[in-house]
Amino acid sequence: MTTMTVKGPRRRKPGAFRRGLRRNLTAYGFLCGALICFAFFSWYPMVREVLLSFQQTNFVDDPTWVGLDNFRTVTEDSAFVQAWLNTLAFTGLALVFGYVVPFVAAIVLNELRHARAYLRFIVYLPVMLPPAVGVLLFKWFYDPGAGLFNQILDLASLPALSWLDSTDTALISLVIVSTWMNLGTGTLIYLAALQSIPGELYEAAELDGAGLFKRVWHVTIPQTRLILLVMLLLQIVATMQVFIEPYLLTGGGPENATLTVAYLMYQYAFNFGDFGAGGALGLMLMVVLMVFSAFYLRLSRDNQS
Repeated sequence: MTTMTVKGPRRRKPGAFRRGLRRNLTAYGFLCGALICFAFFSWYPMVREVLLSFQQTNFVDDPTWVGLDNFRTVTEDSAFVQAWLNTLAFTGLALVFGYVVPFVAAIVLNELRHARAYLRFIVYLPVMLPPAVGVLLFKWFYDPGAGLFNQILDLASLPALSWLDSTDTALISLVIVSTWMNLGTGTLIYLAALQSIPGELYEAAELDGAGLFKRVWHVTIPQTRLILLVMLLLQIVATMQVFIEPYLLTGGGPENATLTVAYLMYQYAFNFGDFGAGGALGLMLMVVLMVFSAFYLRLSRDNQS
């Protein structure tokens, strides 16, 4: 007859609880720091903007509650519709260039066998420049006289262009600047996603006789679908808030051809001194982005289920 021994509960070593508590407190400390930063620099400004859109204030006297007057002021402005159309056009063009070009660049870098690290540094270099420096650099490129781009056109015996002074080319010129400035971040994110794809999938595709384009279509895109969806959302949210390019390059001109919602919001607040109208326009933009984000997340969840 065998006897069974029942083991009692394991006793934790002395000090293990204190070490676990100390480790968790450190983690919670870092988490609290991040939450405090978000609260002061993200959540509080959002709540303050919502309140400001229903008030009239100069930040000196006590604010006055005006209800929907700020929204009427904004919507009755002749530049309101033009700003939204320009913002949507900029977002669409930025998706064509700024969303596709980094993915193509990542595929090219992933296929290379030599000088990959050097080329990654070259691609990421614009991101390390301050945004104002990058924009002002392109302002010289676009100069109608001695600008680099017009000099290249002259060498090719092509007529010079008024890049920033023409309503036909001003908006696309801003898209080129934005694409160049953000190329490195998107490329490295895509490159990391590509390098996580198992090599056996590409080897099987090559054995089946698939070329580069077929491998990209049947292997690369399906394997990176999640990151492509996330980057699409981030791209749209970022480009709809475009501000620094029209602010430094065109001032919203010519003839409001590059006036965006974010820049019009800036004009209301700091040029016209109407902070309530600027807040109302900012709230409209925030609601549009929130609705789009909710719809996008619902659609992507349905596709993954």
